[in-house]
Amino acid sequence: MPEEKYKTGLVLSGGGARGFAHLGVLQALNESDIFPDIIAGTSAGSLAGALYCDGHSPREILKIMKPQSKLDLMRPVIPRDGLLDISGIAKLLKANLKAKRFEELKIPLIVCATDLNNARPVYFSKGELVTALIASSSIPLLFKPVIINKIYYVDGGVLDNFPVKPIENKCKMLIGSFVNPVGYEATTSGFITIAVRIFMLDQAKEVEEKGDKFDILIAPPELTKYSILGVEKADELFELGYKKTKEKLRDLEIQKAISDKLTNPPAPLKGG
Repeated sequence: MPEEKYKTGLVLSGGGARGFAHLGVLQALNESDIFPDIIAGTSAGSLAGALYCDGHSPREILKIMKPQSKLDLMRPVIPRDGLLDISGIAKLLKANLKAKRFEELKIPLIVCATDLNNARPVYFSKGELVTALIASSSIPLLFKPVIINKIYYVDGGVLDNFPVKPIENKCKMLIGSFVNPVGYEATTSGFITIAVRIFMLDQAKEVEEKGDKFDILIAPPELTKYSILGVEKADELFELGYKKTKEKLRDLEIQKAISDKLTNPPAPLKGG
């Protein structure tokens, strides 16, 4: 196992509009003097991570990304490769990201997208930023794939919705924010609703499979009450993530783990 290069790593799952809860998590962590040195994210987690790594505070990101209407972020289109167009998100990112490339970010970021041609997850950490973020966020059937170097990419959640793998052996302390729990759903009719539900069901198992890799795991079950397209609930989602993280950080075992992990700085990677 390689030696840790980073003090604190943060992994942010996909989850559509539920990703606003990631911002509340970040706000609570920062208020407790916990600042990630590297972030890995998928889909909504990649968007929140990119803006944070660019230097924006969690509350600033909430203000940037909170729409007045769903149409600010996505619009219906004549179906071909997807039902919705998310060019609104791309415009927001381009208008607010100072960094145009991964290398220009203030904090290292790793973004997961799914390579459809080769059926594998791909972890972007270099090169043009916005295109990789949109690729990571393009839920199949809802949004059209993104083409990068003649390869078709869709949402990273298809194969890795909770991308701990790229950083799990590089950090002294690992924190995970998972915003895609699955519970009872009263409405399961309509093409978009069914497509979203199927996509979410396949991702839900990841928190069980990967949960023990984290020193701190925030995964509020209450998020089942919120639609992944319910962007109008941004403030509520922020507050839920904030409240649950505050509660987690009051746990004495968690406080001890933080103290034990972060007392001494990690040794650098050999040759790095």
